[in-house]
Amino acid sequence: MDDITQLLRRASGGDKEALDRVVTLVFEELRARARMHLAGERPGHTLTPTALVNEAYLRLVGEKDVPYQDRRHFFAIASRKMRQILVNHAKHRAAHKRGGERMRVSLDESRLAAPEPVLDLVDLLALDEALSRLESRSGEHARRISEVVEMRLFGGRSAREIAECLGVAVRTVERDLKTGIMVLLHDLSEGSRGD
Repeated sequence: MDDITQLLRRASGGDKEALDRVVTLVFEELRARARMHLAGERPGHTLTPTALVNEAYLRLVGEKDVPYQDRRHFFAIASRKMRQILVNHAKHRAAHKRGGERMRVSLDESRLAAPEPVLDLVDLLALDEALSRLESRSGEHARRISEVVEMRLFGGRSAREIAECLGVAVRTVERDLKTGIMVLLHDLSEGSRGD
């Protein structure tokens, strides 16, 4: 068992110092992921990578009795927090600028396969809604596909990292990602026709 898993177990028991230590150990990794998410944003964006990580940290600390199971679970939760922050930021910005700029993310498989995918093509709010619909589908497979997509898009994790976190083969992650992207693209195209 690695140090992070041991610290996460202590954090699950309410030890805030253990959670602080985990975030310190993975801060640079989280910051790199945050930089990737913000790469497609307009110049002068008010949210910086460090601010995104700090906000995610505050949300993690604010959670009570989170039973962190392991490193995978921690990164899944951190990815979810980053997603929520980015979506809330986009909603706030859209509310202040009617018809204004909306953050866009890429669902292009070749770009997603890159070490740091460019996130600039699909409206973030529409993607969040489509991903929520995917999450709500029944069955373990649908939930895993949703988690794979979220970890890739919002956590910036590679297929290998996701496979390690989920305890599945890299090919399974690649298949799930491909399936998830197809489902999301279909959902998004259906949604745009209804507008």
